[in-house]
Amino acid sequence: MTDNTDAQIPVKLGDSAIPLSDEARDQIARLAARQHNATGVLMQVVTFLGGQVEDGLKLLPASTRARLDGAAMRGLRASYDAAGRSQGGIGRFIATDRAHKALASVSGALGGLGGLPTALVELPLATTVIFRAVQRIAAEHGEDPLAAETRAQCLQVFGKGGPGSEDDGIDTSFIGARLGLSGAAINKLISKVAPKFATVLGQKLAAQTVPVLGAAAGAGTNYTFVSYYTDIAHVHFGLRKLARTYGADQVADAFTLEAIKLKNPRLRA
Repeated sequence: MTDNTDAQIPVKLGDSAIPLSDEARDQIARLAARQHNATGVLMQVVTFLGGQVEDGLKLLPASTRARLDGAAMRGLRASYDAAGRSQGGIGRFIATDRAHKALASVSGALGGLGGLPTALVELPLATTVIFRAVQRIAAEHGEDPLAAETRAQCLQVFGKGGPGSEDDGIDTSFIGARLGLSGAAINKLISKVAPKFATVLGQKLAAQTVPVLGAAAGAGTNYTFVSYYTDIAHVHFGLRKLARTYGADQVADAFTLEAIKLKNPRLRA
């Protein structure tokens, strides 16, 4: 996702920048492969559960499709606000990727039991579970999970591709971005992220439209979406961590090169 932000982190590539070490290059290559593989698995699962990706949204009533953008915006805003509070309570019991995937699977199964009506009700919980998982990963990579800047970066993860997206996974503007943190700026960021996330939610709803059978689809898609967004979060915050040492431009260039190689096997030699 490309975002025109107010400023950049004060780590820029220049003559005095620390050259990328072999270890850093290996890390970047692994992160590029993780993003590439995450997108492939997501596409396969959604295609299996919800029909062809490009036809998934067509399975939903027009009124439901019209509500998705609003639901995505409200869910992201609520998750962003809730994530600024203490991660006590239930947060203490879902402190791993596996725990978030399990909770999301149960939530998706319950949401799919009644078909489309219950699936719509379940969307805010699914969004919150994913946001919490992304927030925890930010902390793993040395960022304050309760800080407004970190929560804004978590929002950006929701805009990184998904089934049917034209995002090629190579845009790296998020690595060095420092977001303006006014309420207006956050609302603007959510308005940019929400349409892409709404497309993902549309595929999820399409897979859950059949009652009872939708329970299995809901569990499967939720598990897959948490897996996808946690992988993307590891990439997002892993690159930002490297940028704090080696500079945003240098890390972005190396990541772009690795992503291009993955899309063009002939360039790997």
